[in-house]
Amino acid sequence: MGFEDSNIEKGKSSGKPKVVNKMTLQKAIDLGEYKPEYLSTFPEWHTLSRHIQFQYIRTAIENRRGHLLTQYAEVNNILDFRLKPHLAEAMKNIEKQLKEVENDREELFVDYSK
Repeated sequence: MGFEDSNIEKGKSSGKPKVVNKMTLQKAIDLGEYKPEYLSTFPEWHTLSRHIQFQYIRTAIENRRGHLLTQYAEVNNILDFRLKPHLAEAMKNIEKQLKEVENDREELFVDYSK
């Protein structure tokens, strides 16, 4: 029920906030995390066959690419973009990340095709 159940709402105070959501392998994939080094931190990653791991990686790469393209479109569609030259830096950063994702994709295809 969200904030109604929090300790603060009940008048209780604690030193540490409760961790409500833990990252799962599926959430990481959905959010576009595709690097095997990170995905291997999830215990279930080690129970998957190499083929299934690669399918997860492919899905995550497409998710990351989609997120970056959405960010690019959002920045590009800001009103009076031409009057805000500092946004060009954001566009360059997104383009750089898109290139990195494509390079990583190629490397992972080679690694997982062995």
